[in-house]
Amino acid sequence: MKRVWPMLKRLLHDARGVSVTEFAIVLPVFITLGMYGAEIAWMNSAAMEASQVAIALADNASRLGQTDNSGVTPTITGADIESVLTGATEEGATIGLAQNGRVILSSLETHSVTGKQYIHWQQCMGDLKKSSDFGKPDLTGSALSKVASGLALGKTKITAPTGSSVMVAEVWYNYKGLFGTMFVKPFVMHEQAAMIVRDNRNTGPGVSNVLTKTSCS
Repeated sequence: MKRVWPMLKRLLHDARGVSVTEFAIVLPVFITLGMYGAEIAWMNSAAMEASQVAIALADNASRLGQTDNSGVTPTITGADIESVLTGATEEGATIGLAQNGRVILSSLETHSVTGKQYIHWQQCMGDLKKSSDFGKPDLTGSALSKVASGLALGKTKITAPTGSSVMVAEVWYNYKGLFGTMFVKPFVMHEQAAMIVRDNRNTGPGVSNVLTKTSCS
């Protein structure tokens, strides 16, 4: 003990390497905080990207037919819808929307017979298996339909005026963490947007030449 005690006293008062020791202790903490910050930033960025895609999809779909100069009220075709859906997935390429998400475009209209709100047609694109929150098209315009009195986007009730329609866009995105499940488990984001059609549109026949490529089945 006579030999050990002096050594322990010298070790106790030895200040060499303190900075290195402190750095080694706090480094894992700072790395963890930095990784967590990056995770939160990327998650918020992905949510904003999905929201912007939904807004752009609804806006672009509401403008379909504006450049038609034939003098006849335009009817939307399957090719028209495919073009805006493809544009939406391309806009979301940064987050891999086509592979990890699904974009859904629905046409909310007023039924010509019942006067109820109903989804006339609906088209989708993306590999994620998700359905619309508002249900499938119901050509009967039933009072029992989920959207018979209007469509709820958050706290706002959306209704389509007679003879026109509202383009309703939904974006589903399966978010996976930058660092696996270290900070957040995978979950599905859901963003919505709606825009009233900007010009006259022939809502009678719905969609002509519908392509199976954009089917929601």
